[in-house]
Amino acid sequence: MSREGLRVRDLSNDEGNRLLRIVRRSSGSVVTWRRAQMILLSAQGMDVAGIAKVSFTIPDRVRDVINNFNADGSDSLYPKYAGGRPPVFTLPQRQQIKKIALSRPADHGLPFSTWNLAKLADFLVAEGVVDDISHEGLRELLRKEEVSFQAIKTFKQSSDPDYEAKKNRVLELYDIAEGRAEPGPGDPMVVFSMDEFGPLNLQPRPGKRWAPVIHRAETGSTGSPRRRRMRATYKRTKGVRHLLAALDMNTDRLYGHIKTNKNRTTFLAFCRYLRSLYPPEVRIAIVMDNFSPHLSTSKDGRAGDWAEANNVELAYVPTNASYLNRIECHFHALRYFALNGTDHQSHEEQNSMIRRYIAWRNRNRQHPELRAISLRAKVA
Repeated sequence: MSREGLRVRDLSNDEGNRLLRIVRRSSGSVVTWRRAQMILLSAQGMDVAGIAKVSFTIPDRVRDVINNFNADGSDSLYPKYAGGRPPVFTLPQRQQIKKIALSRPADHGLPFSTWNLAKLADFLVAEGVVDDISHEGLRELLRKEEVSFQAIKTFKQSSDPDYEAKKNRVLELYDIAEGRAEPGPGDPMVVFSMDEFGPLNLQPRPGKRWAPVIHRAETGSTGSPRRRRMRATYKRTKGVRHLLAALDMNTDRLYGHIKTNKNRTTFLAFCRYLRSLYPPEVRIAIVMDNFSPHLSTSKDGRAGDWAEANNVELAYVPTNASYLNRIECHFHALRYFALNGTDHQSHEEQNSMIRRYIAWRNRNRQHPELRAISLRAKVA
């Protein structure tokens, strides 16, 4: 038979059913799956060039698969591996696998929105990155390369016309505070990252806790142990509180005041407290968002006047870019350690929990779990 007219021989019912089972299941060797796919396409009348295009491979490989199947039957579908340890991938191979996994299938001309293990393994073999890789082996390799399958989150694109200038200034202040850059003339020596956290309601907050296991045979039994239940609240009549917090970037200390409101007067009172932590001759900077009480307006210029009179720089993050405010990631840890799973009956009780957490956090800044939660939420 000529090379251009190469076709697979007639298939028996058993061979056809075996090929279909291999192609339909998502587990097993990628090489076996690809070979079965090529044989089925050839049996359906597709020529070698068409199969190569569909399978993202070269025509010579398709011809080898068809010729081997015509000679050896279904045994040719299974790669002949010797026993021993699984294949060890070289550093360039691992880097290429990670690079492709972090890319989008559309970047490679594929009609998929995301990779799954089967599609990714198939593509790696087709591109010649690896000769073969199992789905579980690919999962383990990606885990070691610190790549995981994550949900896609949305974000707001900043419309601030001064986005680059504000972002660069905030990042420059962070570098100064962490010792990666020397302060220039007029630059602050101390940098605070400040924001409000709240509103703090009195409400049951979802969380997790250890609880006895309830076996299926005990379901419905009044004597079986129960996990703790939390009340539902439909009316909250005790008002709210707000936490004004600041992170000293130089010493990694967290400061917080709990107030009944967060207007400009309350904001300036907290700023005066931050200013009192250092001598007047030490210039400080306060990084914050564009919340209206933080700004100086034509009707109320107290914020700017106070900063100019007290050797303070107010550095604003760009609009819709509060992720650049370094204190945001520490609010995640505060919520996890102090609020999740609680149902405080009074503001005094809740405020006490928050204050004690801040004191504990400042004494245990290197706590592994605290650092892990904060770093997981850190962006800038």
